[in-house]
Amino acid sequence: MRVLVVGGSGFLGTELVRQAVAAGWETAATYCSRPGTLPGVTWHELDLRAPGRVDEVLAEVAPLAVINATSGGSDWTVTADAAFHLVAAAAKRGCRLVHVSSDAVFSGARIHYDEARLPDPLTPYGAAKATAETAVRLLAPTAAIVRTSLIVGHGGSAHERMVHALVAGTRDGVLFTDDIRCPVHVDDLASAVRELAASDQAGTFHLAGPDALSRHELGVLIARRDGPDASRLPTGRRADARMPGALDVRLDSTATRHRVRTRLRGAREFLRTG
Repeated sequence: MRVLVVGGSGFLGTELVRQAVAAGWETAATYCSRPGTLPGVTWHELDLRAPGRVDEVLAEVAPLAVINATSGGSDWTVTADAAFHLVAAAAKRGCRLVHVSSDAVFSGARIHYDEARLPDPLTPYGAAKATAETAVRLLAPTAAIVRTSLIVGHGGSAHERMVHALVAGTRDGVLFTDDIRCPVHVDDLASAVRELAASDQAGTFHLAGPDALSRHELGVLIARRDGPDASRLPTGRRADARMPGALDVRLDSTATRHRVRTRLRGAREFLRTG
């Protein structure tokens, strides 16, 4: 198996690369500003906003599968436009494609969203992710689109770092009690994504944990696991803060669970202490 992990130096990308190497896959990965440090990986500098460079990297690596694990945030040129160029280039070369999307494509109006539900985003990031999904469906109909939620793991995720900073008082902010998602462990997510990359399954998959938690509830679990005083976590309501975006989005992964072998643990399980 020869795989190219686009965004291999990011949080999810790093775990994808680690698992691919451990599985004996011939592994290449891209970075924008700084390559990863894992051995056994061929690193390629790639600015996704340069379509010509995308073609060059694919030609150099000649991958059987491409996993797009980039984020890009609300930068439309990276999250939407660049995804379009990557999908087109991968489809032209006949590469297996797994595209990682987000629950940000949903407004929260329905709360529960299964794999068949079409996007109705509220934020620029969600709109960019939804646009990228459309590009995948139109240009690479045999690809797999993976929607996921808050990704946590071994202390390196943005949410875990925020929890520690809030307890330590080195960061301002609150953890919302009304902002609800279905967190997933980075190990489980990477395993399921690799499973899809090695298969020929097409369509949309929801890879999220079964536990629906507020960001504050998740923060408490992280603090209890790691030792900081969870009572020091400041709380607030997103509705009161008038921040854009969905309040309650719960990815229904029922159909996906029948299509992948990897078990996606809930946060109450993988953050359990003792």
